[in-house]
Amino acid sequence: MSARWRKAHDSTGAGCRPDDLGSVTAMSERSGDDACADPSAPKVPLTLTGVPETLLWNLYHRSIAAADPDNPFEDPKAIELVARIDYPFEEFVTEHTDYLARWHALRVQTLDAEIRRFLTANPGGTVVALGEGLETQFWRVDDGQVRWLSVDVPEAIDARAKLLPEGPRQVSVDCSAMHERWMDEADTDHGLLITAQGLLMYLPLTEVEALVSRCARRFPGESFVFDSVPARMVHSRERLGGTGKGAGYQPPPWVWGMQASVRRRLSVLPGVSELREVPQVKGHGLVFGMLLPTLRRVPWLAELMPTFPVLRTQFASRT
Repeated sequence: MSARWRKAHDSTGAGCRPDDLGSVTAMSERSGDDACADPSAPKVPLTLTGVPETLLWNLYHRSIAAADPDNPFEDPKAIELVARIDYPFEEFVTEHTDYLARWHALRVQTLDAEIRRFLTANPGGTVVALGEGLETQFWRVDDGQVRWLSVDVPEAIDARAKLLPEGPRQVSVDCSAMHERWMDEADTDHGLLITAQGLLMYLPLTEVEALVSRCARRFPGESFVFDSVPARMVHSRERLGGTGKGAGYQPPPWVWGMQASVRRRLSVLPGVSELREVPQVKGHGLVFGMLLPTLRRVPWLAELMPTFPVLRTQFASRT
């Protein structure tokens, strides 16, 4: 166990800890309010640009899905954060907002389910969240034992510190996912799962390959779970221009998309023993609960659909 993990583990913390927030049950609505929230507190201004700004786009759509009473997805912390942040979230709104929120919730729920499976098999294990931004996954999957390592660029970690202060089982590292500094903080004593949400599609594929290879070398026998976008979505997005016609916010372009040739490249990297797609969690309603899951079972249709496939890379054990 690294010195930073030992210090975080031994600290009792102050104020509202993640453990306190996770145990609050007196929540009458899906509003995100909890016993530790202060509705009279001034809003927190955030000024982000480029890829770091996408953390707010992700947060907003997650909050929309969580606020939908017909959607089983729950993320009260996301709703709370949107209410606390001073930012023009209305610029994210398009005619496709509700559908984007549902797509996003499915991706998030699929990643959550994979992390829960890991924690069931590895009590007290460590989850490394690369490019975490303002993701509130810790509070959704916390089993009371998990140790959580948040990795992101300094401006994103600074935003996280203002809004989601660390608890006794959380540590943050302010560096790029490509930097090996975070690897020195990753504790493998009880198992390790590396995750990346909404990140790798903004990196050149050669950097993604370098990252996967580096992780395989440093963490043999462990796993890396990440999301991606189909190649056809990348090209369609370029033609449409960002999030769509009339959108006030134009996110950075995706650099690459998942397709058969990319899967082959990633699956044969040194140290990679397996690369497979994680079954997507079933959504709700006719389209997301019945139609899309049926269509995704047809291989050639799956790559044509506007979905966010989640993949799990297993690293070979050291011999």
